Amino acid sequence: MNPKLFSSYTVKGVTLKNRIVMSPMCMYSSMQEDGHVQPFHLTHYESRAAGQAGLVMIEATSVVPEGRISHQDLGIWSDEHIEGLSKINEGIHRHGAKSAIQLAHAGRKANLRDEIFSPSAIPFNDSFKQPTEMNTEEIKKVVEAFKAAARRSKEAGFDIIELHGAHGYLINQFLSPLTNKRTDEYGGSKEKRYAFLREVIEAVQTEWNGPLFVRVSGNEYDENGNTMDDFIYFAKEMKNQGVDLIDVSSGGVVPARIDVYPGYQVTYAERIKHQASIDTGAVGMITSGLQAEEIVKNERADLIFVARAMLRNPYWAKQAADDLGYELQGPPQYDRAW
Repeated sequence: MNPKLFSSYTVKGVTLKNRIVMSPMCMYSSMQEDGHVQPFHLTHYESRAAGQAGLVMIEATSVVPEGRISHQDLGIWSDEHIEGLSKINEGIHRHGAKSAIQLAHAGRKANLRDEIFSPSAIPFNDSFKQPTEMNTEEIKKVVEAFKAAARRSKEAGFDIIELHGAHGYLINQFLSPLTNKRTDEYGGSKEKRYAFLREVIEAVQTEWNGPLFVRVSGNEYDENGNTMDDFIYFAKEMKNQGVDLIDVSSGGVVPARIDVYPGYQVTYAERIKHQASIDTGAVGMITSGLQAEEIVKNERADLIFVARAMLRNPYWAKQAADDLGYELQGPPQYDRAW
Protein backbone atom coordinates (compact mmCIF):
# COMPACT_ATOMS: atom_id res chain seq x y z
CA MET A 1 0.00 0.00 0.00
CA ASN A 2 1.36 3.42 -0.96
CA PRO A 3 1.93 6.00 1.79
CA LYS A 4 -0.97 8.38 2.32
CA LEU A 5 1.49 11.28 2.10
CA PHE A 6 1.83 10.42 -1.59
CA SER A 7 -1.87 9.99 -2.28
CA SER A 8 -3.72 12.66 -4.25
CA TYR A 9 -5.88 15.34 -2.68
CA THR A 10 -8.72 16.99 -4.58
CA VAL A 11 -10.50 20.21 -3.64
CA LYS A 12 -13.03 22.01 -5.86
CA GLY A 13 -11.76 20.27 -8.98
CA VAL A 14 -8.06 20.94 -8.26
CA THR A 15 -6.07 17.75 -7.66
CA LEU A 16 -2.72 17.76 -5.88
CA LYS A 17 -0.58 14.75 -6.80
CA ASN A 18 0.51 14.37 -3.16
CA ARG A 19 -0.08 15.92 0.28
CA ILE A 20 3.19 17.90 0.39
CA VAL A 21 2.92 21.69 0.30
CA MET A 22 5.73 24.20 0.11
CA SER A 23 4.71 26.55 2.91
CA PRO A 24 4.64 30.29 2.11
CA MET A 25 7.84 31.98 3.30
CA CYS A 26 8.76 35.62 2.70
CA MET A 27 11.85 36.03 0.56
CA TYR A 28 12.23 39.84 0.79
CA SER A 29 13.67 39.88 -2.73
CA SER A 30 11.70 42.49 -4.66
CA MET A 31 14.69 44.80 -4.63
CA GLN A 32 13.19 47.79 -6.49
CA GLU A 33 10.55 48.26 -3.77
CA ASP A 34 7.87 47.90 -6.43
CA GLY A 35 6.55 44.45 -5.49
CA HIS A 36 7.61 42.87 -8.77
CA VAL A 37 8.79 39.30 -9.30
CA GLN A 38 12.57 38.92 -9.73
CA PRO A 39 14.60 36.13 -11.40
CA PHE A 40 15.25 34.69 -7.93
CA HIS A 41 11.53 34.04 -7.42
CA LEU A 42 11.26 32.14 -10.69
CA THR A 43 14.14 29.80 -9.78
CA HIS A 44 13.12 29.48 -6.13
CA TYR A 45 9.57 28.33 -6.76
CA GLU A 46 10.13 26.23 -9.86
CA SER A 47 12.87 24.25 -8.11
CA ARG A 48 10.40 23.12 -5.42
CA ALA A 49 7.96 22.06 -8.12
CA ALA A 50 10.75 20.10 -9.82
CA GLY A 51 11.38 18.61 -6.39
CA GLN A 52 7.87 17.09 -6.60
CA ALA A 53 5.93 19.08 -3.99
CA GLY A 54 2.25 18.64 -4.78
CA LEU A 55 1.49 22.30 -4.09
CA VAL A 56 3.86 25.27 -4.18
CA MET A 57 2.49 28.24 -2.26
CA ILE A 58 4.29 31.51 -2.84
CA GLU A 59 5.09 33.98 -0.11
CA ALA A 60 2.81 36.52 1.57
CA THR A 61 1.94 38.89 -1.27
CA SER A 62 0.60 42.27 -0.28
CA VAL A 63 -2.75 43.52 -1.51
CA VAL A 64 -1.76 47.19 -0.91
CA PRO A 65 1.65 48.91 -0.73
CA GLU A 66 1.14 49.93 2.92
CA GLY A 67 0.35 46.30 3.76
CA ARG A 68 3.85 45.00 3.03
CA ILE A 69 5.93 43.54 5.83
CA SER A 70 8.96 45.17 4.21
CA HIS A 71 9.70 47.31 1.17
CA GLN A 72 11.06 44.16 -0.54
CA ASP A 73 7.82 42.15 -0.39
CA LEU A 74 6.01 40.87 -3.45
CA GLY A 75 2.87 42.78 -4.33
CA ILE A 76 -0.42 42.20 -6.09
CA TRP A 77 -1.91 45.68 -5.73
CA SER A 78 -1.50 46.49 -9.43
CA ASP A 79 -2.32 44.79 -12.73
CA GLU A 80 1.35 45.34 -13.56
CA HIS A 81 2.19 42.53 -11.12
CA ILE A 82 0.23 39.92 -13.08
CA GLU A 83 2.89 39.25 -15.72
CA GLY A 84 5.61 38.31 -13.24
CA LEU A 85 3.27 36.17 -11.16
CA SER A 86 2.17 34.39 -14.34
CA LYS A 87 5.80 33.46 -15.02
CA ILE A 88 6.06 31.91 -11.56
CA ASN A 89 2.99 29.82 -12.38
CA GLU A 90 4.42 28.68 -15.70
CA GLY A 91 7.46 27.29 -13.89
CA ILE A 92 5.43 25.56 -11.18
CA HIS A 93 2.96 24.00 -13.60
CA ARG A 94 5.77 22.78 -15.86
CA HIS A 95 6.48 20.02 -13.31
CA GLY A 96 2.94 18.87 -12.59
CA ALA A 97 2.61 20.78 -9.33
CA LYS A 98 -0.27 23.09 -8.45
CA SER A 99 0.25 26.68 -7.34
CA ALA A 100 -1.14 28.89 -4.59
CA ILE A 101 -0.71 32.49 -3.55
CA GLN A 102 -0.98 33.80 -0.01
CA LEU A 103 -2.76 37.17 -0.01
CA ALA A 104 -1.68 39.34 2.88
CA HIS A 105 -1.73 42.68 4.69
CA ALA A 106 0.79 43.19 7.49
CA GLY A 107 -1.19 45.79 9.45
CA ARG A 108 0.78 46.98 12.47
CA LYS A 109 3.67 44.62 11.68
CA ALA A 110 4.54 46.50 8.50
CA ASN A 111 8.14 47.69 8.77
CA LEU A 112 7.85 50.59 6.33
CA ARG A 113 8.85 54.23 6.09
CA ASP A 114 5.22 55.18 5.42
CA GLU A 115 2.15 55.29 7.65
CA ILE A 116 0.93 51.88 8.80
CA PHE A 117 -2.55 50.77 9.85
CA SER A 118 -4.23 48.44 12.33
CA PRO A 119 -7.64 47.79 13.94
CA SER A 120 -6.38 49.62 17.03
CA ALA A 121 -3.51 52.08 17.52
CA ILE A 122 -1.28 49.69 19.46
CA PRO A 123 2.30 49.04 18.28
CA PHE A 124 3.63 45.47 18.21
CA ASN A 125 6.55 46.40 20.47
CA ASP A 126 8.90 49.31 21.15
CA SER A 127 10.75 48.70 17.88
CA PHE A 128 7.68 49.07 15.69
CA LYS A 129 5.82 52.19 14.64
CA GLN A 130 2.54 53.10 16.26
CA PRO A 131 -0.14 52.26 13.70
CA THR A 132 -3.08 54.43 12.74
CA GLU A 133 -6.43 52.98 13.80
CA MET A 134 -8.41 52.21 10.67
CA ASN A 135 -11.74 53.92 10.15
CA THR A 136 -14.65 52.20 8.43
CA GLU A 137 -13.81 53.68 5.05
CA GLU A 138 -10.23 52.42 5.27
CA ILE A 139 -11.46 48.96 6.24
CA LYS A 140 -13.75 48.85 3.21
CA LYS A 141 -10.86 49.88 0.94
CA VAL A 142 -8.74 46.99 2.21
CA VAL A 143 -11.62 44.55 1.68
CA GLU A 144 -11.85 45.82 -1.91
CA ALA A 145 -8.07 45.39 -2.26
CA PHE A 146 -8.38 41.70 -1.32
CA LYS A 147 -11.15 41.40 -3.93
CA ALA A 148 -8.98 42.96 -6.64
CA ALA A 149 -6.06 40.74 -5.59
CA ALA A 150 -8.26 37.67 -6.03
CA ARG A 151 -9.06 38.76 -9.59
CA ARG A 152 -5.38 39.26 -10.35
CA SER A 153 -4.54 35.88 -8.79
CA LYS A 154 -6.99 34.24 -11.18
CA GLU A 155 -5.60 36.12 -14.17
CA ALA A 156 -2.06 35.13 -13.18
CA GLY A 157 -3.04 31.44 -13.22
CA PHE A 158 -2.95 30.38 -9.57
CA ASP A 159 -4.87 27.22 -8.65
CA ILE A 160 -5.50 28.08 -4.99
CA ILE A 161 -5.74 31.24 -2.88
CA GLU A 162 -4.81 31.38 0.79
CA LEU A 163 -5.72 34.35 3.00
CA HIS A 164 -3.07 35.14 5.61
CA GLY A 165 -4.94 35.31 8.90
CA ALA A 166 -2.02 34.30 11.11
CA HIS A 167 1.25 35.54 12.63
CA GLY A 168 -0.14 38.82 13.89
CA TYR A 169 -0.84 40.38 10.49
CA LEU A 170 -3.94 42.44 9.73
CA ILE A 171 -6.63 39.73 9.57
CA ASN A 172 -5.17 38.19 12.72
CA GLN A 173 -5.16 41.63 14.37
CA PHE A 174 -8.90 41.91 13.81
CA LEU A 175 -9.51 38.38 15.11
CA SER A 176 -7.51 38.73 18.32
CA PRO A 177 -8.73 40.48 21.49
CA LEU A 178 -5.07 41.29 22.19
CA THR A 179 -4.88 43.63 19.19
CA ASN A 180 -8.50 44.55 18.51
CA LYS A 181 -9.85 47.00 21.09
CA ARG A 182 -12.53 48.47 18.83
CA THR A 183 -16.03 49.24 20.06
CA ASP A 184 -17.74 49.35 16.65
CA GLU A 185 -19.08 46.52 14.48
CA TYR A 186 -15.52 45.18 14.00
CA GLY A 187 -14.56 44.70 17.66
CA GLY A 188 -15.66 43.30 21.00
CA SER A 189 -17.23 39.85 20.81
CA LYS A 190 -15.68 37.06 18.76
CA GLU A 191 -18.55 37.45 16.32
CA LYS A 192 -17.65 41.10 15.73
CA ARG A 193 -13.89 40.38 15.63
CA TYR A 194 -14.64 37.90 12.83
CA ALA A 195 -16.53 40.53 10.79
CA PHE A 196 -13.48 41.77 8.87
CA LEU A 197 -12.44 38.27 7.77
CA ARG A 198 -16.06 37.50 6.89
CA GLU A 199 -16.15 40.52 4.59
CA VAL A 200 -12.79 39.66 3.03
CA ILE A 201 -13.93 36.10 2.26
CA GLU A 202 -17.20 37.36 0.76
CA ALA A 203 -15.35 39.89 -1.40
CA VAL A 204 -12.77 37.37 -2.61
CA GLN A 205 -15.52 34.91 -3.55
CA THR A 206 -17.10 37.44 -5.91
CA GLU A 207 -13.96 37.09 -8.06
CA TRP A 208 -12.79 33.57 -7.17
CA ASN A 209 -14.65 30.25 -7.18
CA GLY A 210 -11.60 28.00 -6.80
CA PRO A 211 -10.16 26.45 -3.64
CA LEU A 212 -9.82 28.90 -0.76
CA PHE A 213 -7.57 28.32 2.26
CA VAL A 214 -7.04 30.50 5.34
CA ARG A 215 -3.96 30.44 7.60
CA VAL A 216 -4.59 31.04 11.31
CA SER A 217 -2.44 31.16 14.43
CA GLY A 218 -3.96 28.37 16.51
CA ASN A 219 -2.27 29.53 19.72
CA GLU A 220 -1.59 33.17 20.62
CA TYR A 221 0.61 32.23 23.61
CA ASP A 222 -1.15 34.73 25.88
CA GLU A 223 -3.82 33.92 28.45
CA ASN A 224 -5.87 36.90 27.30
CA GLY A 225 -5.76 35.89 23.63
CA ASN A 226 -8.07 33.72 21.58
CA THR A 227 -8.73 30.25 22.97
CA MET A 228 -9.11 27.05 20.99
CA ASP A 229 -12.87 27.43 21.41
CA ASP A 230 -12.58 30.77 19.59
CA PHE A 231 -10.60 29.17 16.77
CA ILE A 232 -13.18 26.39 16.48
CA TYR A 233 -15.87 29.08 16.16
CA PHE A 234 -13.85 30.94 13.49
CA ALA A 235 -13.21 27.69 11.60
CA LYS A 236 -16.89 26.74 11.60
CA GLU A 237 -17.80 30.18 10.29
CA MET A 238 -15.19 29.89 7.55
CA LYS A 239 -16.50 26.47 6.58
CA ASN A 240 -20.03 27.89 6.38
CA GLN A 241 -18.67 30.57 4.06
CA GLY A 242 -17.12 27.98 1.75
CA VAL A 243 -13.50 27.99 2.91
CA ASP A 244 -11.98 24.61 2.05
CA LEU A 245 -9.01 24.25 4.40
CA ILE A 246 -7.52 25.90 7.48
CA ASP A 247 -3.72 26.10 7.46
CA VAL A 248 -2.83 26.06 11.16
CA SER A 249 0.29 27.80 12.42
CA SER A 250 0.69 29.71 15.72
CA GLY A 251 2.09 32.81 17.38
CA GLY A 252 3.12 36.20 16.10
CA VAL A 253 0.18 38.17 17.47
CA VAL A 254 2.11 39.62 20.41
CA PRO A 255 5.74 39.13 21.50
CA ALA A 256 5.96 35.74 23.22
CA ARG A 257 8.38 32.93 23.97
CA ILE A 258 7.37 29.81 22.06
CA ASP A 259 8.48 26.30 22.98
CA VAL A 260 9.40 24.92 19.57
CA TYR A 261 9.77 21.16 19.10
CA PRO A 262 9.00 18.64 16.32
CA GLY A 263 5.37 18.91 15.30
CA TYR A 264 4.62 21.51 17.98
CA GLN A 265 1.62 22.92 16.10
CA VAL A 266 0.06 19.67 14.85
CA THR A 267 -2.37 19.31 17.77
CA TYR A 268 -3.95 22.67 16.85
CA ALA A 269 -4.58 21.46 13.30
CA GLU A 270 -5.92 18.17 14.64
CA ARG A 271 -8.41 19.80 17.01
CA ILE A 272 -9.68 22.25 14.42
CA LYS A 273 -10.03 19.46 11.83
CA HIS A 274 -12.16 17.25 14.06
CA GLN A 275 -14.07 19.80 16.14
CA ALA A 276 -14.94 22.10 13.22
CA SER A 277 -15.22 19.28 10.65
CA ILE A 278 -13.00 21.05 8.13
CA ASP A 279 -9.81 19.99 6.37
CA THR A 280 -6.58 21.33 7.82
CA GLY A 281 -2.93 21.71 6.97
CA ALA A 282 -0.21 21.08 9.55
CA VAL A 283 3.02 23.07 9.69
CA GLY A 284 5.93 23.52 12.08
CA MET A 285 9.12 21.47 12.38
CA ILE A 286 7.85 18.62 10.23
CA THR A 287 11.13 17.33 8.86
CA SER A 288 10.80 13.67 7.86
CA GLY A 289 8.58 11.47 5.75
CA LEU A 290 7.79 9.24 8.71
CA GLN A 291 6.63 12.21 10.77
CA ALA A 292 4.50 13.55 7.91
CA GLU A 293 2.98 10.14 7.19
CA GLU A 294 1.98 9.72 10.83
CA ILE A 295 0.10 13.03 10.73
CA VAL A 296 -1.92 12.32 7.58
CA LYS A 297 -2.36 8.58 8.21
CA ASN A 298 -3.78 9.23 11.69
CA GLU A 299 -6.04 11.92 10.18
CA ARG A 300 -4.53 14.68 12.30
CA ALA A 301 -4.36 16.91 9.20
CA ASP A 302 -4.96 16.57 5.47
CA LEU A 303 -1.95 18.40 4.02
CA ILE A 304 1.63 18.81 5.24
CA PHE A 305 3.11 22.30 4.88
CA VAL A 306 6.90 22.15 4.82
CA ALA A 307 8.80 25.37 5.40
CA ARG A 308 12.44 25.55 6.51
CA ALA A 309 13.11 21.92 5.68
CA MET A 310 12.23 22.73 2.08
CA LEU A 311 14.51 25.76 2.10
CA ARG A 312 17.34 23.42 3.05
CA ASN A 313 16.32 20.81 0.51
CA PRO A 314 14.21 21.66 -2.57
CA TYR A 315 13.86 17.91 -3.12
CA TRP A 316 12.39 17.23 0.33
CA ALA A 317 9.60 15.17 -1.24
CA LYS A 318 12.24 12.75 -2.54
CA GLN A 319 13.79 12.55 0.94
CA ALA A 320 10.34 11.84 2.43
CA ALA A 321 9.67 9.15 -0.16
CA ASP A 322 12.99 7.48 0.67
CA ASP A 323 12.06 7.58 4.37
CA LEU A 324 8.89 5.69 3.54
CA GLY A 325 10.35 3.27 0.99
CA TYR A 326 8.22 4.80 -1.75
CA GLU A 327 9.42 5.14 -5.34
CA LEU A 328 8.69 8.75 -6.25
CA GLN A 329 8.90 9.66 -9.92
CA GLY A 330 11.17 12.66 -10.47
CA PRO A 331 12.08 14.92 -13.37
CA PRO A 332 13.34 12.79 -16.28
CA GLN A 333 16.42 15.02 -16.51
CA TYR A 334 17.45 13.70 -13.07
CA ASP A 335 16.90 9.99 -13.73
CA ARG A 336 20.57 9.09 -13.41
CA ALA A 337 20.71 10.44 -9.86
CA TRP A 338 17.13 10.08 -8.64
